[in-house]
Amino acid sequence: MTFEADHKYISQKLYIGKEMLYLTRDEVISLGIREEDILKLVKEALIAHGKKEYEMPAKIGIHPYEEVFYHAMPAYVPSQKAAGMKWIECYPNNPTKFGLPQTTGLLILNDILTGCPIAVMDCTWITAMRTPAVTVLAAEALHEDAETFAMFGCGVQGTEHVKYVVHTLKNLKKIYIYDIREEAMDKLIEEVQPKIDVEIIKGESPEMLAKECEVLSSATLIIRTPLSVVKDEWVSKGQTILPCDLNTYWDPKITKRADKYIVDSIEEHELFEEMGYFPDGLPEIVAETGEIIAGIKPGREDKDELIVCSNIGMAVCDVVVAREVFNRALESKVGVKLPL
Repeated sequence: MTFEADHKYISQKLYIGKEMLYLTRDEVISLGIREEDILKLVKEALIAHGKKEYEMPAKIGIHPYEEVFYHAMPAYVPSQKAAGMKWIECYPNNPTKFGLPQTTGLLILNDILTGCPIAVMDCTWITAMRTPAVTVLAAEALHEDAETFAMFGCGVQGTEHVKYVVHTLKNLKKIYIYDIREEAMDKLIEEVQPKIDVEIIKGESPEMLAKECEVLSSATLIIRTPLSVVKDEWVSKGQTILPCDLNTYWDPKITKRADKYIVDSIEEHELFEEMGYFPDGLPEIVAETGEIIAGIKPGREDKDELIVCSNIGMAVCDVVVAREVFNRALESKVGVKLPL
């Protein structure tokens, strides 16, 4: 479909330039986009990124507190007719201090032919879905035959990771989880175990998970000074580590000695290095996640390789998923049309 045809399609349901569609979080969820759909959409976005068929400046941000960030994330993916920007923030202490979500934000979509805004929607569900999708697609590409998976952090992201990983790692026999809050682990198991066939096990310690599992992921705090919770000596050859929290949770020595260090976006990781999130410097980057998914560069070439693949979130994934949300909302007549 050309941009002209896409514009015509939207115009049949929305007065472009005069109104836009507003979608709440509940309305976004109500559209019935499944985990399998998200995986397909995110894979398409990653392949476009890997082939350099996109435009996406590194996300800039502000940081009112040490543990807090706001990110402005624009992106354009021509193949998916997706152009827009996400504005999102993360306040880890919101749930305990204010009874509010840790993450809130909005995403704007634009008509590519005219540039007019066509939608404003909640982006927290989109973020919660596309993040684990990237992790598990990378896990599939780098360690498809894994039988054990570890998840550090049992909040929204950790919970969704455990739901998603069974779609791509088909040989999984056990999933280990760890969180400093016992109730978070219990809640994850209560919510997810009835939905998947793989046994979920509460880990006794970070050390136990690091030593027991082949594929490991973390979704915890993002701060400049590494917490180094997982120690270098606990990690072995042949493991695949997939952080969603930059350099925070892992001993920086691990990434420095990894046989392959892969990132979703080189530009964004270099920006975060400039901002002080990698005080010991970035390891040498051998590829981007999208290049691995697209088959442009090799993933695991030896069973004994230690691979770290850091995925901190890319707007190309957000706008592609948001465009599917918008399409379904138009067809289903969901949302409220607001005047511009």
